[in-house]
Formats: sequence, C-alpha cells, structure tokens
Amino acid sequence: MKITGEVTTGLGKAAYFLSQEFYSRKFKKNLGFVPFPGTLNVIVNEEYLDEINEIKVNCKNLIKPDEGFGAVKYIEAILNDKIKGAIVFPAKTTHEENYLEFISQNKLRDELNLNDGDIVSLEF
Repeated sequence: MKITGEVTTGLGKAAYFLSQEFYSRKFKKNLGFVPFPGTLNVIVNEEYLDEINEIKVNCKNLIKPDEGFGAVKYIEAILNDKIKGAIVFPAKTTHEENYLEFISQNKLRDELNLNDGDIVSLEF
C-alpha cells in the first residue's frame, strides 16, 4: 500500500518514549536500527483509514514495554521511496486516527528538509 500525507508537528512526546532503552533495544533487534528519538507525523486522508485500521488491528509486530509504558505495534515502511523505517501505532496516543507516526534512524525533517505542510509518501 502506498499513500501520501501531509507533514505536521507532533506533540513532542515521542522523543521521551523512543529514548527509553527497552524500546530502542527492541527496534534495533526487530528493525535493524535504533530510532531517532522522535517521529515524523503525517496526516493522511480519511479515505485510507479503513485500510490502515485493518493493518493496525492485524499487525503482529508488537513491543511490550516495561511497566508503566504502553505497547507499540509497528509495520515496516518506506518514506518517499528511499528512507527505510516503520510506522508505529502506540497503544497510548492522543493523536487522531488519521495521524501516522514514522520512525527511522535519522532526524527526517533535517535530512529531507521537511516542513509542516510538505507532502510525503509512505509505502508499507
């Protein structure tokens, strides 16, 4: 599935969670990289929500963290046809369902010179 969406600023909470050792260790083991402590937030069109929700519900990739933290489902994805990473689906989130959170080993806003409102593609 390949979709497009608009880059937006998140709430800044992902940096704290992704910097937790048990998350970074599991992502390294399962995806081959330690994620940059933050996500690239992408707002997608509502036409994609049924398919995305089906993927999320059926996703078997799960990180169960230490007590006090929420589980995270993830699916490998490619941003703009070149950046390998993953879309994460945190069990505890305050985002609307049309927000996707993409992780990779690099700070993508800097690497790709992305700003709010820019259009990106995600393939998963």
